[in-house]
Amino acid sequence: MAEAAYIVAACRTAGGRRGGRLKDWHAADLAGRVLDDVVARASADPALIEDVIMGCVGQAGEQSTNIARNAVLSSSLPESVPATSVDRQCGSSQQALHFAAQAVMSGTMDCVIAAGVEMMTRVPMGAAVKPAYEAGYGLPYGKGMSARYPKVQFSQFTGAEMMAKKYDLAREVLDHFALESHQKAKQAVEKGWFKKEITPVEVTLEDGSKVVHDVDEGIRMDASIESISGVKLLVEGGRLTAASSSQICDGASAVMVVSEAGLKALGVQPLARIHHLTVVGGDPVIMLEAPIEGTRRALAKAGMSIDDIDLFEVNEAFASVPAAWLQETGADRARLNVHGGAIALGHPLGASGTKLMATLVHALATHDKKWGLQTMCEGGGLANVTIIERL
Repeated sequence: MAEAAYIVAACRTAGGRRGGRLKDWHAADLAGRVLDDVVARASADPALIEDVIMGCVGQAGEQSTNIARNAVLSSSLPESVPATSVDRQCGSSQQALHFAAQAVMSGTMDCVIAAGVEMMTRVPMGAAVKPAYEAGYGLPYGKGMSARYPKVQFSQFTGAEMMAKKYDLAREVLDHFALESHQKAKQAVEKGWFKKEITPVEVTLEDGSKVVHDVDEGIRMDASIESISGVKLLVEGGRLTAASSSQICDGASAVMVVSEAGLKALGVQPLARIHHLTVVGGDPVIMLEAPIEGTRRALAKAGMSIDDIDLFEVNEAFASVPAAWLQETGADRARLNVHGGAIALGHPLGASGTKLMATLVHALATHDKKWGLQTMCEGGGLANVTIIERL
């Protein structure tokens, strides 16, 4: 029989805007900071940690050469703690969480940290592709893929517009979704709902003064439908704008997963139990609709209905993704991204999976709810789905 897997601690940094407050942090150092924090939150003996699995999409430059191991060596964890890096595109750290849970459920490990980092200011999107191509090292798509998908330029931006058109989502619908994201995030800040999940970090401002960064930098506290609807379209004739898309973001996050034996060794109470894990593949051209089928499959395997879930975290890569997901699953809109999403808070690519899980775990406690479901679209037409039970 499979072991149970429990979440005993979860944290994230507040998001930093591109060129914003986190711009001077090296990825390994910021990731090391959340590793230290998640260990401290669990009051864990660092020697008990058997692996660190870290998501990161831009594994180039400062995020290359196994960023997970470099983060461990930048933290206070002992050298004996191993680590590996994962790339499942935007779902990288959600997949890291799945791998951590599977290690625990298999009985081969008792304490694993899943984490993620992405410093999009310092390692921009495409950093692992464009420079290599320009140096003559080719592109990621070979003859087989080109033959299977002739004349296709794989693009998340194209996929997001395809989603809007396929599911008949007008610009006005997407703009209102974006406004709600900022309004919910603003409320969460004002009510202090993020405080328990955020790892504070020191940053240096332009004037040389040092402050603590502990509020997501991308939230537009004064957002209005007028300001959002005034933003130009990403493409002529399209429906999405920068305002209805996720923000480029710097950040890191971590979740500690343990077995029953791990609970006893740490002497802690669990925050949640990982109830179900699913990953699916779909059309890589439209690319972003896999969370719909993934959610259906996960609920069926778990023997649950959409109405059984109290809170949902569906990554707001573009407003068309969660809006289509809502439409197709029939989920209660009031239960979705209740503290805002990536449109307001930012989407630090490889860090977003465990970032969303940190928010979901703490939101279930804040609102006294039991069941949570997290999913996100991923490059290549993939999606992870995780169902947890708050304990």
